[in-house]
Amino acid sequence: MTMPETVTSALPLLRVRGLSKRYPTGATALSDVNLDVPAGQVLALIGPSGAGKSTLIRCVNRLVEPSSGELSLAGRSLAGLGRRGLREARRQLGMIFQEYALVERLTVMENVLSGRLGYTGFWRSWLRRFSGEDVAQAYAFLERVGLSGYENQRADALSGGQRQRVGIARALMQDPLLLLVDEPTASLDPRTSRHVMRLLCELCRERGLSAIVNIHDVALATRFADRIVGLQKGRIVYDGAPAGLGAAALTAIYGEEDWNAPGTTDAGQTEPPPESVPSVSALPAARPAVSYSRAPAT
Repeated sequence: MTMPETVTSALPLLRVRGLSKRYPTGATALSDVNLDVPAGQVLALIGPSGAGKSTLIRCVNRLVEPSSGELSLAGRSLAGLGRRGLREARRQLGMIFQEYALVERLTVMENVLSGRLGYTGFWRSWLRRFSGEDVAQAYAFLERVGLSGYENQRADALSGGQRQRVGIARALMQDPLLLLVDEPTASLDPRTSRHVMRLLCELCRERGLSAIVNIHDVALATRFADRIVGLQKGRIVYDGAPAGLGAAALTAIYGEEDWNAPGTTDAGQTEPPPESVPSVSALPAARPAVSYSRAPAT
């Protein structure tokens, strides 16, 4: 597997112009959103519930159809793509979901290899006939996200933090240019949340990836992201560096609050210890699982 192709620096990796989404009920989720995301940038989307954060991410990969506006990735328009063109475009968009979106009865390795489905025919994927190169790359990603040795465990036996790391490895298997990350820490405890955000940002730097991260935790966003975009009622009301996210900007995003009042901080916390995996020997599989092993060295 190759590293993602280089995007010309003069052109933003993702360009969003005049993006709006209105539902048949008359509700407006997004209104005239304009955004450029350069290659290699981790952008955090923040805002109250219902501000349009998840809708924006889903419009980018066309899980939600925009009502109007333009979207382009690496200079290629994402609007009006047919089934084949959309499948090709989605190879470059790695999606990481809040609820993990793993196939619970499959193994960790099988879930990670499903990131290659955009490149693999239906029958080969159904029969789980992945190339040796894909299997070797999956092992490398599992080791990088801290799950070496877990490849043959079932997904439904993992903790939340481990499932999220499987989702990250699966997204990387696509060779994406852009990661779309929807509330990756919403179901995790504070220490695991920090670990997952740190891992995401490290991987983006290592592989030259951009990421748009929809996140409710402002402290995590300002700690790890390169840029903050704040949404309020479907409109961008803040777009700038984390250091500039002061009381006035937070009020514009979330409404009136005493943002300078004393509160808890995450200072002094350390990395979470490795999480244990419960036994899965008693759990029946829907189909016989395929056991993967490393190819012998030559």
